[in-house]
Amino acid sequence: MPSYAVPPFLADLLHARSPSGYENEAQTVFDHYVGPAADAYDKDALGNRLATLNPSGDPVLMFAGHMDELGLMITYINKDGFIYFDTIGGHDLSVISGRRVIIRTANGPVKGVTGKRAIHLMDEEDRKKVPKKHEIWIDIGVRSKAEALEYVSIGDVATYDHELELIRGSIGTARAFDNKVGAYIVGEALIRLAKERKKLSAKVVSVATAQEEIGVRGATTAAYLVNPHLAIAVDVAHATDHPDCDNRKFGETKLGGGPILCRGANINPKVYDRLLKAARKLKIPFQIEADPRPTGTDARAIQMGRGGIATGLVSVPLRYMHTPSEVVDLEDVERCVQLLVEFAKSLQPGDYGHW
Repeated sequence: MPSYAVPPFLADLLHARSPSGYENEAQTVFDHYVGPAADAYDKDALGNRLATLNPSGDPVLMFAGHMDELGLMITYINKDGFIYFDTIGGHDLSVISGRRVIIRTANGPVKGVTGKRAIHLMDEEDRKKVPKKHEIWIDIGVRSKAEALEYVSIGDVATYDHELELIRGSIGTARAFDNKVGAYIVGEALIRLAKERKKLSAKVVSVATAQEEIGVRGATTAAYLVNPHLAIAVDVAHATDHPDCDNRKFGETKLGGGPILCRGANINPKVYDRLLKAARKLKIPFQIEADPRPTGTDARAIQMGRGGIATGLVSVPLRYMHTPSEVVDLEDVERCVQLLVEFAKSLQPGDYGHW
């Protein structure tokens, strides 16, 4: 059985280390792959990347996928050279310890390990507790604070040292599928649309957004700058097809089931209907999630931009979100690219999503 071929653009994004506020490695990848396909290519003060195709087109359509990821930020080094940190984004503290990490420094990467007191040295009550942040540290193998400071600085950031690996067919695991897949999808959609520009009425702006994990900050400024009529945020959503996930609470979505289309107050009904129609035209599988409130994605910021933007949300099903080994089916990623391309090609002048 032939091995699945991961697109180089996606593989490079997954390898890039880009915690919120430190997105430059992912920016470089997006610049390399998407910049040459765009009619205009810009960056802004928050670190967003904005690629424009067909600049005189109507309506204006924005695709947004965030390129930042979770991380750890160095805040203190004790006298023995052990490094303490704060978290960037929403970590599960129970999975931080015992991990290999890479610290980004001015002089290059520094490897370390997250440590805590071993279970053998805990009493019965301690073993039941989730460690607090200040009870976990990073060990880089030095003997003093002075020696540690030769390698790292306060404010440097670290990410888990878990790289992309295919575990079966198109099923892959990686440190930051959330949301390098979204940045890839919006960038790859623009690349493909550039090859079919004769079929395109809309102006399309694909944005790799910054700082989503700490409050959808890049999407907030990008929506104001682009001022689109319509927008689609692309992110990951929980696949609920694993043990200990009650469908009565969390709905029913699965790996390999195709793009997840969101419905609810955050979603413009005309955009949703057009996404549904595009999926059916392509004859690709798709799934529905219901969310009665603003979603935890860039869509919540984009919808409220300026005078309001007709917004949709397309998600890649993902298992084990915000852990060092997230899992997706890369066929779902490809189907999301196809869906965005078809959606953009379906738009005609005056399609503004008003209802």
